[in-house]
Amino acid sequence: MTQHASKPARILSRILSLDDFEREASRRLPRPIFGYVSGACEDCHSLRANRSIFADYEFVPRVLIDISRRSQEVELFGHTYSAPFGMAPMGITAMSAYRGDVVLAEAAQRANIPAIMSGSSLIRMEEVVQAAPNTWFQAYLPGKVEQIAPLIDRVAAAGFKTLVVTVDTASSANRENNVRTGFSTPLRPSLRLAWDGVSHPRWLFGTFLKTLLRHGMPHFENSFATRGAPIMSANVMRDFSTRGHLSWQHVKEIRARWKGPMVIKGILHPSDAALARQYGMDGLIVSNHGGRQLDGATSPLRVLPQILEQFKDGPVMLDSGVRRGSDVLKALALGARCVFLGRPFNYAAAVGGPAGIDHAISLLEQEVSRNMALMGVTGVGQLSPDCLIHVTSPR
Repeated sequence: MTQHASKPARILSRILSLDDFEREASRRLPRPIFGYVSGACEDCHSLRANRSIFADYEFVPRVLIDISRRSQEVELFGHTYSAPFGMAPMGITAMSAYRGDVVLAEAAQRANIPAIMSGSSLIRMEEVVQAAPNTWFQAYLPGKVEQIAPLIDRVAAAGFKTLVVTVDTASSANRENNVRTGFSTPLRPSLRLAWDGVSHPRWLFGTFLKTLLRHGMPHFENSFATRGAPIMSANVMRDFSTRGHLSWQHVKEIRARWKGPMVIKGILHPSDAALARQYGMDGLIVSNHGGRQLDGATSPLRVLPQILEQFKDGPVMLDSGVRRGSDVLKALALGARCVFLGRPFNYAAAVGGPAGIDHAISLLEQEVSRNMALMGVTGVGQLSPDCLIHVTSPR
């Protein structure tokens, strides 16, 4: 094994859980980039609650069941995936890892798990879907209504089969953490930013300068039908204009235009789940945006049962706060078909590139499989609320 190949292997040998990736990434990424990925908004109440809610449930395992043959397979929109978890959409991952969107999508394809590409990514959607044809695309609807249809048509022409529309960004969030860590949109050159880069040479040479030399200045490539602004342009904020005037009528128009599976992401209220059913959605992702939008927004796991009462015509999925195989199984036991993780896979890409992402997927698959065995479960379809006990009173 070459020295180049053995170095990532040595690093990954120390990574025993997804949280280990976060600790390693905090050392490898410049403070503004790590702060953007790790941070949430205001006082981070929702960020913390997304994790703590899983401790409100404990397993009630069965024993003396033949668990020698177990399967994690789950079906979504006619495709059978190898595990009941996938990659949530993550913006600007190409600033965390070289060609971040591509390497994440390719890793998901290798492992046969779902991956959702972010509309606020820095690599053209056409390049990503060519590298990983099963990738889903997540759109932030443009604030200018006349730009919506051309964007949807571009997504379809690129070859994406599943469209995810995120609907919880009517206004910009108050992300004080970004200010404190030096991250801004657009990125503004400064002595502090320069020092953050120089003091992290692996990131500077392996991600940022490598990207500049081979691909030029990163742009927001997928917010519209045409190319968006470069990440250091003053026009970035104009491109991410307010979406407060958007309504279910726009969702209806997209539904009429989009011919494949269509998913709404960002649902927390049962009434919105009922409307999603009314407007013909094929699936939902219950999400509070990883605690990055409205601080104090309820945790998806808490409202999942009520959402399921209103939406029965397709898979109800979940993101925000999932870090362990036990979290995956608790969400599935409460009725989720699949869960998505964002930050951990971002950190894995930053720490180990493609090998890091493969390792992260493998760790989670092993945890799910091990916990299924210890619960006496041979297939994820056997999970139900009877597998859990709620150990705290509702807050």
